[in-house]
Amino acid sequence: MKKFILLLIGVTLSAQSYAQNVDYREKATKLVAKMTLEEKASLCSGETAWSTKAIAKLGIPSIFMTDGPHGLRKAEGFDFTNSVPATCFPTASALASSWNPALAQKMGEALGIESQANDVQILLGPGVNMKRSPLGGRNFEYFSEDPILAGKIATSFINGVQSQGVGTSMKHFAANSQEAERMSNSSNVNERTLNEIYFPAFEMAVKEAQPWTVMCSYNKVNGVYASENPYLLNQILKEKWGFKGFVVSDWGAVNERALGVDAGLHLEMPASGGFNDKKIVEAVKKGTLSEARLDQIVTDLLAVTLKAKDSHKKGVIVDKQKHNDLARQVSGECIVLLKNDNAILPLKSSLKKIAIVGNFAKTPRYQGAGSSQVRPTQILNSLDELKKIAKGTQFSFSTGYNTEGETDEVKIAEAVQNAKNSELVIVFAGLPDSYESEGYDRNNMDLPAGHNKLISAVSEVNKNIIVVLLNGAPVSMPWKNDVTAIVEAYLGGQAGGGAIADVLTGKVNPSGKLSETFPMRLEDTPTAMDFPSKDGNANYGEGIFIGYRYYDKKKIEPNFPFGFGLSYTTFSYSDIKANTTAAKDSDDIAISVKVKNTGKVAGKEVAELYVHEQESEVARPENELKHFEKVALLPGEEKTVTFHLTSRDFAYFNSKSHDWAIKSGKFDIRVGGSSRNLPLQQTIDIQSTKTAKVVLTHESLFKEFKNAPNSAVIYAQLVQSFTGDNKKAETEDEKKAASFLEAMLADMPINKFLLLSGGKFTEENLQDILKAANHN
Repeated sequence: MKKFILLLIGVTLSAQSYAQNVDYREKATKLVAKMTLEEKASLCSGETAWSTKAIAKLGIPSIFMTDGPHGLRKAEGFDFTNSVPATCFPTASALASSWNPALAQKMGEALGIESQANDVQILLGPGVNMKRSPLGGRNFEYFSEDPILAGKIATSFINGVQSQGVGTSMKHFAANSQEAERMSNSSNVNERTLNEIYFPAFEMAVKEAQPWTVMCSYNKVNGVYASENPYLLNQILKEKWGFKGFVVSDWGAVNERALGVDAGLHLEMPASGGFNDKKIVEAVKKGTLSEARLDQIVTDLLAVTLKAKDSHKKGVIVDKQKHNDLARQVSGECIVLLKNDNAILPLKSSLKKIAIVGNFAKTPRYQGAGSSQVRPTQILNSLDELKKIAKGTQFSFSTGYNTEGETDEVKIAEAVQNAKNSELVIVFAGLPDSYESEGYDRNNMDLPAGHNKLISAVSEVNKNIIVVLLNGAPVSMPWKNDVTAIVEAYLGGQAGGGAIADVLTGKVNPSGKLSETFPMRLEDTPTAMDFPSKDGNANYGEGIFIGYRYYDKKKIEPNFPFGFGLSYTTFSYSDIKANTTAAKDSDDIAISVKVKNTGKVAGKEVAELYVHEQESEVARPENELKHFEKVALLPGEEKTVTFHLTSRDFAYFNSKSHDWAIKSGKFDIRVGGSSRNLPLQQTIDIQSTKTAKVVLTHESLFKEFKNAPNSAVIYAQLVQSFTGDNKKAETEDEKKAASFLEAMLADMPINKFLLLSGGKFTEENLQDILKAANHN
C-alpha cells in the first residue's frame, strides 16, 4: 500500500512538472518543418473570438484565452453579460493601492486556479499602462502613474497566475493612455519618456516573470501601429528584454497583417475568417515576407501553445467561499483612509444609531465597465455587513440617489432627516458605471452632481460625516473640508462591501496607500490642455513629468499625494544608514531605516524610498520612487527595512546614446510614508560607470564635447580655432572673458565654427577634432 501511494505521488508530481521540463521550442521547430505555408499562416490568427486554431493531423491543439485582469470572464463570443460565475477581485487601481506584491501574487494564484477549473489557458491581464491623466476611461484596469509600483505588482501577479500552469497576457504594449480614437490615434512620445515612464513596468515583468504572452495595443506609437511596430515588438521586447513568449493583438488591433508578422506580432485575435492568413501567404510568395521569418513567429507561438495545453489540470474544483474570503482580504488591504479627523474611525461600539446614506451601500459599484466585467459568485454589500459586525448599533438607510447618481428633493429630504436623527452619517458616493468604462474617457473629475449635493445637504445637519468612495480613478472633492473622514474604497470586487465594513469597524486597520495622485482640480493635471487628444495625434509633451513627478516639479499641492494613506495607528521613521556614502554605481548600495509602530493597535506601513539627484545635466523629477516595502508591526514594535539600490536607480535614459546613463555626483536617498512625507535622507556620492557614450558629429553642440575622452585638449583647440588666440587665460579678467565665451558658444553646433571663425577653423580641423573626440 505504501509503495502504491508513493508511486501515485510520483506520477502526480511528474505530471505537474512535465510542462516545465519539456523543450517546447524543439518540439515546435520540428512541427513547423512539417507544415505547408498555408498551415503556418493559419496558426497566426484565431479560430473563434477566444480560441486558437488546431491542426489535428500534426497534434497541434487549440488553446483558450479570456479576460480579465481581476477575474475570469469566460464567455461565448462577445456577450460580456453571459460569462461563467467567477470570483471578482478588486480592480487594478485598487490592487496597486495595497502596495503589497505578495498579496497580488496570492490573488494571481487564485485566478490561475479558476482558469484551470474552466479550461482557460491564457488569462488576458494584467494591464500595466501608465496613468497619464485621471480622465483615462480605462484607468481602473491599470495599476499606477508610477512604473516601479506598477512593475512590482504586475510581476507578482503574473508569477501567481503562471505558478498554476496558466499563462498571462500583459497589456497593452505600449503607450496606451486614452480610449478616444484608440484604434487610430498616434501616441507621440520621445525615446527618453518611453524608456523612463512607459516601458519599465513591462520590462520589469518580462525580465522577472516572463509572461507567456504580451498583448499589443490598438494605437500607433510615433506614427506606427503597435501591431506592426518592429521597434516595440522585436527590438525592445524580444532583443533588448529577452521576451520568450508570443505577442497577441488586442482584439481588432491588426492593421497590415504581413507587416505585423515581420515586426513580431505572432497571433491575430479574434478570428478574421482567414482573411489575413491569405495576406501572409501572398506576402511570402511575393517575397515581401520571408518564410524564415514566418517560421520564427510560428515556432514562438507553438512553443507556448504546446506548453499551455500540457499545463492544463483536469478536475480542478474552485473553493468559491475561500476565494471570496481572499477577495475580501485583498480589498481590505487596498482601501485608503484619506481623512480621519478626531479619530472618528474606527466606529465606536458606544454608537447607538448610524445613518447610512447612498445607494452604493446596498448596491455597490465593485468593478469597471467593458471587456473586464466579471460575473461574480456573490456580492457583499456594506449595509448588510455592517449590521453583522456592529450588532449593537442601529443602522437606518436612505437611498439618496438612483443608479446614475441623480437625486431629487424627496431623496434629499429623507437623507437629511435620517442624518438629523443619527449620531453619525456614512455617505456612500462614487462614480456610476456610465462614468468610467473601456471605450471612452471621462469628461471631468467630478462625482455626479447628485452625490455632491447629497453630501453637502447631510453635512449641514450633522457634523460627524464619513464619506466612502467607490470609484476607479481620482475624483474632485468640493466637500472635503465639510466632512470628518474620507475612505477611498476604489472598485473593491465582489467582497468589497464586506471589506469596507471591516475597515469602518476596525476589524481591519486600513493600510492602503494611493497608487496615483488625487489632484485638487483637473486644471492642475499635466495633460489638462489636451486630453484626450482627438485629432489623430496624442503628443506627450509633458514627457517624463506625469503624476507626482509633475506636481512636485511644478510645486502644485494635490488633494492627496501619491503614496499617501492614513492608519488607525501611527508610525515613525528613524536611523537611516547606508553601507557607504561614496560608491561606484555598480557597487552594492544598501540603505536601511527603522520603522516603528508608535500607536496602540497593530498596523501595516509602506516604507517608500525615493531618489533625488542634486545636480543633473538633464531635466529630472524632484523625487522618483525606486523601492518600497510593506511592514506589519504590532504596537510599539520596530523593524529595520533594508533596500538594495542598483545602478538603474540613479540612471536616466540618454536619447543620444540610446542607453541608460549616470552623471557622477551626489544623490539624496529619501525615505518616508508618501511622496510628500519623506523625513529621512542620506546623501551618497556616486561615481558613474555608465556615462553616456555619444558619437559626436558635425551637428553636435559645443557643450557636448565636454564629455569627450580628450575634452580638455579638444576644448582648447576649439576655442583657439574660433578666436585665433592660443594664449592661456591667466588674469581674472581673462578667465572671465574665457568663461563668457564658453557660455556663449555652449549651444552652438560645431559646424557653425566653419562659418563664424573667419576661416580660422577648417573642415580638416573639424574632422581631426571629431576623430579625437570619438576615440575610445
